[in-house]
Amino acid sequence: MLPPSFDPASMGGPGMPPPRAMSAPAPPQPSAIVRVGEELLAWFKTLVSAAVYASLIVTFGFQIARVEGQSMAPTLEDQDRLVVNKLAYKLHDPQVGDIVMLLYPDDPDKSFVKRVVAEAGDTIRSVDGHVYRNEVPLPDDFIPEEYKSHDSWGPEIIPPGRYFVMGDHRNNSSDSRTWSFVPKKYIIGKVQLRWWPLGRAKMFEPWH
Repeated sequence: MLPPSFDPASMGGPGMPPPRAMSAPAPPQPSAIVRVGEELLAWFKTLVSAAVYASLIVTFGFQIARVEGQSMAPTLEDQDRLVVNKLAYKLHDPQVGDIVMLLYPDDPDKSFVKRVVAEAGDTIRSVDGHVYRNEVPLPDDFIPEEYKSHDSWGPEIIPPGRYFVMGDHRNNSSDSRTWSFVPKKYIIGKVQLRWWPLGRAKMFEPWH
């Protein structure tokens, strides 16, 4: 009689096959539906994150804007796409020559793009379409003759906390000549870049 612990295969006698190792069962594979669900969830998280980041950028940093109309021609054309820096005027005040996006003082639900031509304390006037700030003529050699106006007005002194803005298309612009001064709080930000159309992409430099 063999002892209870005797295993004939362990003897390794002639003709006896070697013992086989027992393999662990393979883990169950997730179904196709589960995999698709996981991928959709990952995409959803990515989209939500992108939306949150975009909202933060728009709220606190930059805004995409589109030009409607010709009031800033030839500098900006109808349907140009712009990047507006909303942080710029939290760090410093608007400067004369800046192109800005602002709320329309008579209806703050609307926004315009104009150029700052005078700031608080300045005296501004126009003689036959030539605009003078503190008796110094503003540069207008970049404006085609057919875009210039020939109006005379002023002088006007800009009150504290206000700005005088005009469109570069002087004879086709609704601006401070008709709706007076703009409070600083209505200036949304500085137009920093035209990114569309790509062939006319441009960074806007300070106006000297």
